[in-house]
Amino acid sequence: MEFISNARERLSRRDARAMMRWCCILFCLWLSLAASAQQPPDDPSANPGRPTVSTPATLTPVGYLQFETGYLYANHSPEFSSQSSFNEVVKLAVARRLQLLVGAGPFAHSVVDGQSGNGTGGVSLGAQGIVSMGEGARPTIALSYFRSVYGGDTPDLDIGSSLNSALLLLSADVKGFHYDTNYIFNDVSEDSVHRMQFGQTLSVSHALTGKFSLSGEIWRFSQPFLRSNAVGNLWALNYNVNKDLVLDGGFNRGLTSTSTRWEVFVGFTWLLPHRVLPH
Repeated sequence: MEFISNARERLSRRDARAMMRWCCILFCLWLSLAASAQQPPDDPSANPGRPTVSTPATLTPVGYLQFETGYLYANHSPEFSSQSSFNEVVKLAVARRLQLLVGAGPFAHSVVDGQSGNGTGGVSLGAQGIVSMGEGARPTIALSYFRSVYGGDTPDLDIGSSLNSALLLLSADVKGFHYDTNYIFNDVSEDSVHRMQFGQTLSVSHALTGKFSLSGEIWRFSQPFLRSNAVGNLWALNYNVNKDLVLDGGFNRGLTSTSTRWEVFVGFTWLLPHRVLPH
């Protein structure tokens, strides 16, 4: 009888400890739910990277897909008389400091020496990581890398296309103006010959009345096979429909003889309003 009594006592103690553990677990779970309920609601906003040549150093909201879709008409470029093309960039920030990117040109219609033809542009995969988080006038600094996985079968613009690209990106806000500046290092090739291409961009934007904002940009890329430089001046107008959708349109004027003379573009940036990655 004493053995049975001791066994019952050990079981009751074990049950009590288990109950205490479960109570602690449930209490911690309740605290975490209460804390999450007190946090501000998730209210992501689109972070457009188009239509400027410059890419923002800041990332899109974590866990949300962002689509940047555009149409471009260009004429008098080194490789074609005119070209109409669609372009797409998809971004997904998988962490606060890391973003994955896919860039593609699904369709292009080109006129070369009086002959017209249809084709597709290249496809690139990339990643962008923030090195230093900025705020206000202190810039956010990021690094980015792209690798071409398909070269496409359409003529290139004056910038050309690269096999590998590395970028240093900076973004900040100064006295009501926002700027993005990029320093670009491209591995370009022609007939199996590889050369380094250097690029610099500076884009400045400012909010106008209502939901409009205006962007101006100056950019330059070396053209190692032409022994020249492509330089352009871009102007664009953005309209913020809401926090998820931004419309844009504008033009770019080439400033050197080997630059595309005119480019006109329209497009939009859309942040998918539903998370695709868990918190």
